[in-house]
Amino acid sequence: MSEKLLMKGNEALGEAALQAGCQLYFAYPITPQSELPEYLSRRMPELGRVFLQAESEIAAINMVYGAAGAGARVMTSSSSPGISLKQEGLSYIAAAQLPCVIVNMSRGGPGLGSIQPAQSDYLQATKGGGHGDYHLIVLAPASAQEIVDLTILAFDLADQYRTPVMIMGDGLLGQMMEPVLFPDRTNVELPEKPWATTGRKGDRPKNIIHSLELQSERLEAHNQKLQEKYADIAATQKRSDEYLTEDADVVLVAFGTVARICRSAIDMAREKGIKAGLFRPISLWPFPDEALARLAEKERVFLSVEMNCGQMVDDIKLAVDCRRPVHFFGRVGGIVPSPEEVLAEIEKIMAGRCDA
Repeated sequence: MSEKLLMKGNEALGEAALQAGCQLYFAYPITPQSELPEYLSRRMPELGRVFLQAESEIAAINMVYGAAGAGARVMTSSSSPGISLKQEGLSYIAAAQLPCVIVNMSRGGPGLGSIQPAQSDYLQATKGGGHGDYHLIVLAPASAQEIVDLTILAFDLADQYRTPVMIMGDGLLGQMMEPVLFPDRTNVELPEKPWATTGRKGDRPKNIIHSLELQSERLEAHNQKLQEKYADIAATQKRSDEYLTEDADVVLVAFGTVARICRSAIDMAREKGIKAGLFRPISLWPFPDEALARLAEKERVFLSVEMNCGQMVDDIKLAVDCRRPVHFFGRVGGIVPSPEEVLAEIEKIMAGRCDA
């Protein structure tokens, strides 16, 4: 595709997955991501690929486990409570070192919450969610175009590191319509997977994929191997973006949809003579702490703006090593903060700084 198309975020994600070579998709519908399976239910049969609406989220993630083990590029998607149901399967997949992509278009919580957008799954995504010592690579797009780009990247990273990768969006991002441009992926060669359970045929040792290690020493060695991989990911795959940070006295930290709202608030603050800037984590795990730490070398304050109760604040404090003040402003329950609200918070912080 060489021309821009006007698409919903959910639909753009589905097409991007197809462009990335996704061969199988297993999921169960839930608002506000249902346009994604709806789109793929139409497109995948046209391409001779497999779409299956599973009987539950638990069934879907275990189908992903099986398809990934056979070497296929595979994806599932859901929203908040549906992702919670997938956590045991995600732990199995991470332990078995299988590549796959998981999409979470988050909604308000806890519990069934609401169908409105939220970012209250940050801790679940970045700190594990399931049992055991494992990580997902977590990518947080802020536009429909970035949904496309990061979805393709997600499949590539999953294969490169043999690990599950999560696309972390929200209900607003999935529902909004924006122009997107898809890259030319006509001659993409997918990587070989000699570890996959595709049948031995007598020409190699048999492949066995599992996550059960009954001997403690072997399980410890396996955990250490996983941690070495995560250290490599953390060293090479941190991603972030900045806006007007060079001279900023106050740096807003926000991801996804909220980062766009913060850009508007920053422009409004600049018009009032307040030097505000934005630091946007694109990879939520690994968190881009080194880039944020460099901003803390100058005398400035930080403001975390989130659609939750402050789940990213601790990561910001760790990144700046508690050398600078870190404030928080958030809305929850599916309420999206307005640029005016964020501006008011910036003005309050700067007024307090002047008084001090």
